[in-house]
Amino acid sequence: MEWRIVTSVGRVCEIVRYPVKSMAGVATESAFLGWHGLDGDRRFAFRRVTDESGFPFLTASRLPELILYRPTGLENGSNEAVPTHVRTPSGAETELRSRELLQELAERFGSVLELHHFRNGIFDEGAVSVICSATIARIGQEANMELDRRRFRANIVVASDDEHPFMEDTWVGRTLTFGDADTGPALSVTLRDERCMMVNLDPETARQDAQVMKAVVRLNDNYAGVYATVIRRGPIRIGDVVQVR
Repeated sequence: MEWRIVTSVGRVCEIVRYPVKSMAGVATESAFLGWHGLDGDRRFAFRRVTDESGFPFLTASRLPELILYRPTGLENGSNEAVPTHVRTPSGAETELRSRELLQELAERFGSVLELHHFRNGIFDEGAVSVICSATIARIGQEANMELDRRRFRANIVVASDDEHPFMEDTWVGRTLTFGDADTGPALSVTLRDERCMMVNLDPETARQDAQVMKAVVRLNDNYAGVYATVIRRGPIRIGDVVQVR
């Protein structure tokens, strides 16, 4: 295989898994990057039972309050960290697989739901999403807001050496490595991340502000960050050097 020259582009400053699709993320100091993304990422989703479309799973685009539910009690099962409980917006802790949680979400949404567990995760476009902190900062400036990074729901946030925003666009078709360039985990960057209304949701309140997505549209045709697939497994940690080739 012919490799390009390796260039350092920054360091990992945040790692987040989202155990339940569209619920709040769980930040971590380190995680294992496997063939199906970060261990424990997007392994659960609630399906809309009466929906016969190609994607019947409940997301915050249909129920914004879903992002206020926080998976807790992570424990290792089948070599992955999976949640046992969920903290609801009211502060109550309930089992993820409980009838109480299912009924609460169904009542909020107004339709019957059922919980699904996916061994290999359930993703929109790619198993891993990456964004630079400079990109988030520039979008915030454009929207005249100080944006919480959680709005962008990335698995990996990179504090880039180059403070120019949207440098991730230049990574498409290239390889990102973390830590040791020859032995560390590696991603093949496949496409830019086209944003939806979820960036408009405040992760603390679920209130919507359309200025965020409008800013992304004005600045970069509604793209912010990238999707990638895993081509070499391994542990990833906060502070790891990020290289592109």
